[in-house]
Amino acid sequence: MKPGIHPDYRTVLFHDTAVDAYFLIGSTMDTDRTHVHTDGNTYPYVVLDISSASHPVYTGQQRKTQSEGRIAGFNKRFAGFGSKAVAQD
Repeated sequence: MKPGIHPDYRTVLFHDTAVDAYFLIGSTMDTDRTHVHTDGNTYPYVVLDISSASHPVYTGQQRKTQSEGRIAGFNKRFAGFGSKAVAQD
């Protein structure tokens, strides 16, 4: 590898604020913030809005789609709009 062009690979503390979960992961993420983890060591610190601990797909909280199709749902919702007979003169 060419020296001096690669970012530093180090252990970084990621904090998912949605569920207050901490992850120690090897990363090249650049940050100026540090935080003392529960193990007593100080690590570079990155705040996340969402991670696998809070994402609906991974937590099983994903909204379930209806079993009927989109066209059937449309027809069910608007079934009464075309049923009136139009009086002709």
